[in-house]
Amino acid sequence: MTNPIPPSGAALRGAVDLSALVQRQQASAAPGGAHAPSSADRIVVETDDTGFGAVLELSRTVPVVVALWASWSEPSQALLGVLERLVRARDGRLVLAAADADRSPQLVQAFQAQAIPTVVALVAGQPVPLFAGEQPDDVISQLFDQLLELGAQHGVSGRVEPGEGDGQADAPEPVEAPLPPLHQEAYEAIERRDYEAAAAAYRTAIAQDPRDALAVAGLAQVNLLGRLAGKTLDEIRQAAAAAPDDLAAQLDVVDLDVSGGHVDDGFDRLLTMFPSLDADGQKLVRERLVELFEVVGTEDPRVATARRRLASLLY
Repeated sequence: MTNPIPPSGAALRGAVDLSALVQRQQASAAPGGAHAPSSADRIVVETDDTGFGAVLELSRTVPVVVALWASWSEPSQALLGVLERLVRARDGRLVLAAADADRSPQLVQAFQAQAIPTVVALVAGQPVPLFAGEQPDDVISQLFDQLLELGAQHGVSGRVEPGEGDGQADAPEPVEAPLPPLHQEAYEAIERRDYEAAAAAYRTAIAQDPRDALAVAGLAQVNLLGRLAGKTLDEIRQAAAAAPDDLAAQLDVVDLDVSGGHVDDGFDRLLTMFPSLDADGQKLVRERLVELFEVVGTEDPRVATARRRLASLLY
């Protein structure tokens, strides 16, 4: 079943811990197989857990369609051919990244793939769910057209040039589309892990244009990264377990849950605590939830469920 892309003003977010995958980026070995795309290509490329960081970075220039497929799945092999044909028809304005699910368990988990094939998109490093299973060509083509429109709305409208098929596993070479200056400043700050500077750049962008959805999402994500910086998973979980009534410790573990894709667990933890908190605590939880809704994506059904539950507790 398709998951249509919102036609305009869409925020690009999802319950996906892509930053962890970027941190694990290494030089990857291209998966083999008769049905895998050529590694020399620049429009249709291969990826896996260790090489996904390059794909994520490319999505800041051109929208990337990520196909999770498997050699044992005939429908997914057939779908790869359809996706390749439709992506190539866009003349370099889209890139197809094929990931063998058996060689990419972290991607399968991150994108919460329940079936093979599963197809998602990346725009400016943010996930956009597309569909799972087989779809008619015209439906896929329409989704790709909407994806291009969404990319243009968020300044991701570059183009890649086809490779010459020289047999080398070269990285795609995009024609760069410049980022807005403040977004570029934020990305550079994130790369050096200066989350305060990145947050300041995003706040300035929002002040200049309150409708800048990408800046709103970026600020929420940078705030989350900043709160988790310097803390280990074990430290956070042990502190929360040792002090179940300590709101600060519980907020930390919720940040950890959401960053790792355990969205329902994080939301439930805060909403369960909410009635027992004083007014200041409830205000803090409400503000944190609103921010985490931006991280996950305001159109995510889990956010809608949590919003309704919060509203029932408030009113």
